[in-house]
Amino acid sequence: MHLGDLGADVIKIEDTGAGDYARSAGAVHGKTSYFELVNRNKRSLTLDLKQSAGVEAFMRLAASADVIVEGFRPGVVDKLGIGYQAVAAINPRIVYCAITGYGQDGPYRDRAGHDLNYLAYSGLLDQIGVAGNAPAIPNFQIGDLLGGSLSALIGLLAGVVDARASGRGRYVDVSMTDAVFAHTLFPLLAVLDRGRAQPRGEDLLSGGMPSYGVYATSDGRHLAVSAMEPKFWQTLCDTLDRPELRPCAFATGAEGRRIRGELEAIFAQRSLAEWTSVFDGVDCCVAPVLRLEESLENEQLKAREMIVEVAGVKQFAPPFKISEHPFEARHVPPAAGEHSEEILGEAGFSAAEIANLRAQKVI
Repeated sequence: MHLGDLGADVIKIEDTGAGDYARSAGAVHGKTSYFELVNRNKRSLTLDLKQSAGVEAFMRLAASADVIVEGFRPGVVDKLGIGYQAVAAINPRIVYCAITGYGQDGPYRDRAGHDLNYLAYSGLLDQIGVAGNAPAIPNFQIGDLLGGSLSALIGLLAGVVDARASGRGRYVDVSMTDAVFAHTLFPLLAVLDRGRAQPRGEDLLSGGMPSYGVYATSDGRHLAVSAMEPKFWQTLCDTLDRPELRPCAFATGAEGRRIRGELEAIFAQRSLAEWTSVFDGVDCCVAPVLRLEESLENEQLKAREMIVEVAGVKQFAPPFKISEHPFEARHVPPAAGEHSEEILGEAGFSAAEIANLRAQKVI
């Protein structure tokens, strides 16, 4: 979808049966489905790749494509006859991106997995949560979205730039586990320094320092305190009328827990709204922990036009602002096969050929 938002002609190829599983999964909460939120600015082509005519149609499209992205388990596209080597033989400039849980090689390459598994293997899941409690399950697909989506976007766009300069495409192998693992920086620092990761809730960025953490307010809400730099911490202490805490920004261990306890007692004295009013004009990195429905109404996010409506569905705008390229929903989330005839016609298929493919149930 990011590529589509950037102006690319994105063709979503689905099988002629169930298609994208997100279509049949239905709405997670009420009437809006996950599919509707992540499939704008795409066109849909249904294609049976188990038939030779379907493979031939795919290859005709691939001959003029810049990028192919696939999410099968390793080896599946080669068995179908549409793998990188086959496509590169007719289109040497192709950038072929494969997104999998564990990558194209290694002992786990054929294992099934979901986001939580990738976080578990990467060491990240062990770091998320409150000290002394079980790992917390994030309601955000870190591996799928930041690992699979954005890491793939970086790799394939680099491949496209290189292909335009050299005339030679690339195969981009993206492992969602690798992508999460490669960004687990603070636990790695602890291992390099101490030989092991700090227990969750005790490392610098997971609750080990009083200057970086989450504090409850009197009404059961929370404040995010990120006053790591001395100037921010000192301003925080002055705002709370606790100047004696100014030297303690980086306190850890028992001393860190003691100071955290003092801050917990202070923040528990007022409501979230009261603290928000106190800190709105103070430059010390303290923010209210908003619920998502509140974020949708947040003045900063609204000013950045980060919420848009597509086909009557409220959703997130692209997270990048590019000069002279305003966001445009050129296509609403497509029905399965909605653009099959249109896409094949643009690729040079005659009306008779398209009719024949439909008669064979290839499309």
